[in-house]
Amino acid sequence: MRAARLIKMVLLLQSRPSMTAAELARELEVSERTVTRDAQALSEAGVPVYADRGRAGGYRLIGGYRTRLTGLARGEAEALFLSGVPGALREMGLEDAASAARLKVSAALLPSLSDASRTAAQRFHLDAPNWFTEPKSPELLPAVADAVWDDRRVSARYSGREREVERELEPYGLVLKAGVWYLCARIPRAGSFRVYRIDRFAAVTAAGERFERDEEFDLPGFWEERAEQFARSILRAEVVVRLSEAGARRLPYAVDPAGPAREALAAAGPPDDDGWVTVTLPVESEEVAHAQLASLGPEAEVLAPESLRARFARDAVRLAGLYARDGILFGT
Repeated sequence: MRAARLIKMVLLLQSRPSMTAAELARELEVSERTVTRDAQALSEAGVPVYADRGRAGGYRLIGGYRTRLTGLARGEAEALFLSGVPGALREMGLEDAASAARLKVSAALLPSLSDASRTAAQRFHLDAPNWFTEPKSPELLPAVADAVWDDRRVSARYSGREREVERELEPYGLVLKAGVWYLCARIPRAGSFRVYRIDRFAAVTAAGERFERDEEFDLPGFWEERAEQFARSILRAEVVVRLSEAGARRLPYAVDPAGPAREALAAAGPPDDDGWVTVTLPVESEEVAHAQLASLGPEAEVLAPESLRARFARDAVRLAGLYARDGILFGT
């Protein structure tokens, strides 16, 4: 346990000019006192860890000290090769760089771990796009990716919902969601962050100057928050539905997003005498709710709004007419 923590501490210091005791304690999930003891232990073992005193002080490695990858366990080595997503790297124009990096890592591994890349590839493959969709790489993705990696401002023309707009953007990060590429960028004048679909860019031109990145920006956290906000924002209406036991089980799979469906089920009261539960479900629109709830068939009864209930009633009449012609309605 401690040996793994000491190795991690060396790698952290190797990746940054210096780190405070508080920063190391947070990364290593220990106390600052433990960080002090670990730094002393590393120094006694010959690792040149130097402590800068004072309020702005911290820990750093001196003399260009580097550690090799010979301490990797098999699981760690295999996980390292899992970090490559070939399709995404290829679309961003980084396939050659990633291949070279994997070769260098392989060369640094112990002979007993030389097959790590092959065993990882045999056990995991990421297929990002949704089913029944033709994945398309946006034409301007490599140009946007270059600007992201280089922290370089871009001038972009973007096709919004109503018209095409021009924006000066500071591209912070790329997200691949269900086969669709998005750019998380800051608008310099407004100082706010927004999300753009890469395939809606009509033109992207890199500016001459680089921007100063906000080191506090957390791409995964930002995306998670915006994705949740988007999912909530499209739910502008409510329907009241009575569900059988089977209908309640199937509701989260019929409704997208599933989060609100599960929340609605959790908030439902006890089943009635027939074993059915009544839920109030947020939906995007009556039209969307009709398409989604129709997949539940006779396991769901819409109670409100009245217009949606009437639509399902008309559907039931039409279905009864279609199947009555075959003489199979009501088991006849």
